Amino acid sequence: MSTVTTDPIADMLARIRNAIAVNKTEIILPHSRVKESIAKLLKDNRYIDGVSVTDLSIGRSLKLVLSSEDASSNITEIVRLSKPGRRQYTGSDKIPIVKRGRGVVIVSTSKGMMTGNDAKKQHLGGELICRVY
Repeated sequence: MSTVTTDPIADMLARIRNAIAVNKTEIILPHSRVKESIAKLLKDNRYIDGVSVTDLSIGRSLKLVLSSEDASSNITEIVRLSKPGRRQYTGSDKIPIVKRGRGVVIVSTSKGMMTGNDAKKQHLGGELICRVY
């Protein structure tokens, strides 16, 4: 089976969802800078506990610690918004609010990946990547 997918971000989110469903505490997936920046945003907003990059002989991998051994996951729902077949772009004034402010939307802007609140503060629009609650 090949590790190359047409939508690596959707693959990452699906792996997170599947790991949460079977109560896994950590996952390892192929590394990319986009996935690493999304994972760091999830860590900064306390949805996951840890992010680390490891160098292998054939490439790099990304290790995500979803929760500690005795705790349940902080992620209830994680959904890909923009897809390769249908991209979703928005201006800074129309960035959606997730669950009345309890969730986070991740936006890819001209200044990098950031949460919807940070993008609104900087008056930046961009591509809606995912919604996390």
